[in-house]
Amino acid sequence: MANQEGEWIVHNERPIYESEWVRVGLADISQPSGDRFEHHTVWFPPPAMTVLIDDAGENVLMAWRHRFAPDLWNWELPGGIIDPGETPYDTALRELIEETGYRPRGLESLVTFEPAVGMLRNPHHVFLGRGAELVGDATEVNEGRFEWVPLSKIPNLIREGKIKNSGTLVGLLHYLALGGEN
Repeated sequence: MANQEGEWIVHNERPIYESEWVRVGLADISQPSGDRFEHHTVWFPPPAMTVLIDDAGENVLMAWRHRFAPDLWNWELPGGIIDPGETPYDTALRELIEETGYRPRGLESLVTFEPAVGMLRNPHHVFLGRGAELVGDATEVNEGRFEWVPLSKIPNLIREGKIKNSGTLVGLLHYLALGGEN
């Protein structure tokens, strides 16, 4: 029987593999056409990250870092995995302080998105921090080299392939497209 509403129906789902970093499942689904088959599902823990703009509104705080899985170097926003019982806001604030030593003067939600909506369950929460106060030394030492990068250089960094991380791309492009407004 075809689904006239356009919704994919999940009849059942079973786990294939589970760890704290990834869960893989197999779902018995029906497409709107009525075709029925098994499809993999993948869950990753949701992260929160921050587009932190300096007091002058001219620079964004980013890390130049290596990612081993794709074996690439790129510029990324500070952020990390949301801990159990923690809100995305709390994670964004905690990660900023741990990774950079900076606390934002203001912090608000910018955008939440799914990086591979057809394949993964992995909501990314991006926040906008305006202004920065140095409150201490960074306590996480494996997060790359943080620098204040001029916002005017971001389009070229993207064109040159020096920003590959989906959360960083979406957050920065969202900020730039809105002209720094939220």
